Amino acid sequence: MLLTLSPKTLSSSSFFTVHKSQNPKCKSPDSCRFKSLKCSFDRILVKSEVQIERNLEFETGDTFFRHESARGRDLGVLSATLYKRSNGSLRVLDAMCGCGIRSLRYLVEAEADFVMANDANDDNRRVITDNLSKVERGTGDERRWVVTHMLANKAMIERYMVADFFDMIDIDSFGSDSSFLRDAFNALRLGGLLYLTSTDGYSSGGHRPYNSLAAYGAFIRPMPFGNEIGLRMLIGGAVREAALLGYHVTPLFSYYSYHGPVFRVMLRVHRGKLHEDRNYGFVTHCNLCGHSHTLRFDELGLMGCPCSDTKASSSLVVSGPMWLGPLHDASYVTEMLELAKEWGWVSEGTGMDLDKLLSIMIEESDPRLPPGYTKMDEMASRAKMNSPPLKKMMSALVKEGYAASRSHIIPNALKTDCPMSHFVRIAKENLHS
Repeated sequence: MLLTLSPKTLSSSSFFTVHKSQNPKCKSPDSCRFKSLKCSFDRILVKSEVQIERNLEFETGDTFFRHESARGRDLGVLSATLYKRSNGSLRVLDAMCGCGIRSLRYLVEAEADFVMANDANDDNRRVITDNLSKVERGTGDERRWVVTHMLANKAMIERYMVADFFDMIDIDSFGSDSSFLRDAFNALRLGGLLYLTSTDGYSSGGHRPYNSLAAYGAFIRPMPFGNEIGLRMLIGGAVREAALLGYHVTPLFSYYSYHGPVFRVMLRVHRGKLHEDRNYGFVTHCNLCGHSHTLRFDELGLMGCPCSDTKASSSLVVSGPMWLGPLHDASYVTEMLELAKEWGWVSEGTGMDLDKLLSIMIEESDPRLPPGYTKMDEMASRAKMNSPPLKKMMSALVKEGYAASRSHIIPNALKTDCPMSHFVRIAKENLHS
């Protein structure tokens, strides 16, 4: 079937069908009624404990929920708020809403005009509705939220078919399922935000190269900075899918969290293909000397490492294609940081403070920085020396004209455009100085 993409406009009078639960095991009305009453009784007895996030109370019921994911929700709310302030309105599709805490936060904190909270499991309807009921639902064109129960792809296809587009789509998926990308692009308003997720650490670590190839079009090999590769793999898959539809995407921020692990990227979607592919290609890493490099498609036949006398170095590992450009937009993340300060979301003393995280992201946005990072203990092991302090090493690199930043992914690592051989030399010179 050939789909024709038309210019996108907002519709303020969309109609939603709420699907009731269907139980194929019911053999009679009485048995169904008994099961329904039993289910309600059980829920009353085992009512989930009230949770609190950013002063908002909610229940999780039997849904999958992680407190550790709160930071990712913080980042999503900050982005949604910046969009609302810039564009004047905000319609959000929470495609896999779970218990509904993300939807609630978009309504309360980002002041979304409308949120569609969708979860495929209709058993979660009560907990989602109860949580969102803290915000008045409204009626007609003034309706603030609705709860639906469909597969995420179906939810997005239905909205696209009636030209009812969203300003932001949040897809908190599990694993490396990328089948929703095309439907998400079609259901998103041009200039809108797409918040993607992957939790496939095996693929990003290079342990399932054919799985990453199928999901994101990237053949991933093991590299010492696999967690950053996971973010670039996810962005690259979105870049490829967007190009098929005549769109291009730019990453506003990329966030890795160790629990799961979880890879989240916020993308802005535009009409028109990029005129250059310099940010989409391959990453190499030499297991012998530790040097990393990037390659475009037309350079694949020129692969090699400076430490080898031959171009065909057996120690060279290649992954891609994937996103090679900056993981974040510095000016955008700076706005997020200012908003976090305005709301008092900084210096809270829990884990990596939000202001510290955003500050490191701003550092990582330097376009001179190539993919990957160098772990200081790995460098020290290669050089057979102790590792100099991180800040001291950063200052030394900058003094010699190299770009350098911390990594939000791992504490004891540096991102730099300095070749490994020079990196080791600088480290030795500054170890005892």
